[in-house]
Amino acid sequence: MPKKVQPTGDENGEESVPCKRVKEELPDTLSVLNFDSPSSFFESLISPIKVETFFKEFWEQKPLLIQRDDPVLAKYYQSLFSLSDLKSLCKKGVYYGRDVNVCRSISGKKKVLNKDGRAHFLQLRKDFDQKRATIQFHQPQRYKDELWRIQEKLECYFGSLVGSNVYMTPAGSQGLPPHYDDVEVFILQLEGTKHWRLYSPTVPLAHEYSVESEDRIGTPTHDFLLKPGDLLYFPRGTIHQAETPSGLAYSIHLTISTYQNNSWGDCLLDSISGFVFDIAKEDVTLRSGMPRRMLLNVETPADVTRKLSGFLRTLADQLEGREELLSSDMKKDFIKHRLPPFFEGNETETTDPGKELPRLDNIIRLQFKDHTVLTVGPDKNPFDEAQQKMVYIYHSLKNVRQTHMIGEEEESEIFGLRFPLSHVDALKQIWCGLPIRVKDLKLDTDEEKENLALSLWSESLIQVL
Repeated sequence: MPKKVQPTGDENGEESVPCKRVKEELPDTLSVLNFDSPSSFFESLISPIKVETFFKEFWEQKPLLIQRDDPVLAKYYQSLFSLSDLKSLCKKGVYYGRDVNVCRSISGKKKVLNKDGRAHFLQLRKDFDQKRATIQFHQPQRYKDELWRIQEKLECYFGSLVGSNVYMTPAGSQGLPPHYDDVEVFILQLEGTKHWRLYSPTVPLAHEYSVESEDRIGTPTHDFLLKPGDLLYFPRGTIHQAETPSGLAYSIHLTISTYQNNSWGDCLLDSISGFVFDIAKEDVTLRSGMPRRMLLNVETPADVTRKLSGFLRTLADQLEGREELLSSDMKKDFIKHRLPPFFEGNETETTDPGKELPRLDNIIRLQFKDHTVLTVGPDKNPFDEAQQKMVYIYHSLKNVRQTHMIGEEEESEIFGLRFPLSHVDALKQIWCGLPIRVKDLKLDTDEEKENLALSLWSESLIQVL
């Protein structure tokens, strides 16, 4: 039985978002998970395992199975998604492919049984009962408030997108063949029992999804039954398969995934081009031309390899101790596609920044820090040939929950502000999270100070105290 976790306060500089009255009736088990902050939530999610132990011994290393005999927690897990939820959502309109997949693993291969267009519950239930097919529901946090609440906290905790899928599998059946994923996976068993088998990775910390044949995966390293209230974690690259044992009605589990394309390699790919561009402005050797006909060579000559190695060492030296903000499309992509803050009411509402406009003598404080990023980049003004650098603030307060983790034909909008690079020190003052008087901001004029505060206030990013 998991330990009860007491509120841990704000030890990691995380903020808790005040919520109004709950919009829908939730199970009377809210004390099971602690939503006071992202850290306290994750601590309660993996209880009784300590967070320090989890990251030291399991994260990106090996699976963790937490089996619990806790009827209160099992009841809470069951409330997260059920067949009755699927029936209700079908009435509102869900579609094959985008919202739901119907599939079954047969002889080590995935057979997709999707129809075209809108999915109807009676047809889904028919395939479920008669064809023993698994119903996979994509990204249920778009519709289920409690999953929105859970995944928003996890996105704040990990600083990475968090998706989810629900798998409903009838007795004696398996939805997917043995495979591995490119994400860190947390499994919550909601209803029934599921038989899991895990295998050693053929590609540790894999960067892509792949199906593996039975003759390659060997014997399981883990073989167990997952019951309601249990939690399973395994790193990306872990080969796995799961089936519902015979003799049961069905099994439902929730897969929560994160850390896709969030490696050091991804970070280098994201930041190195902008960094090279900046350094080339200062270093004439980086602006000198390549040897003639170099691009026509079949192989890279040894002297060119030495030259490139020298440039990389120079870049490493330049990067060491550099405190300037690095341009990061990863930051922008995360904020653009993540969930908005959770509110137990109208999700378009944000915490009132205060009725009073911020003036020089007012004290202000940042809010929604976990939903904002600062980055630098060129001025996007097409008439500015000099392309001066600007500071960009992006936030997710106005993001649309219903499109979270769902690819849309139309590119989603990103919300934010931009300021001259001269404002970066003042922004850092605010982003430290402590209250500060507007007149103490590190800007040259009082007008700049007030305008900065007013711009942030208009986006609900600061409160006037």
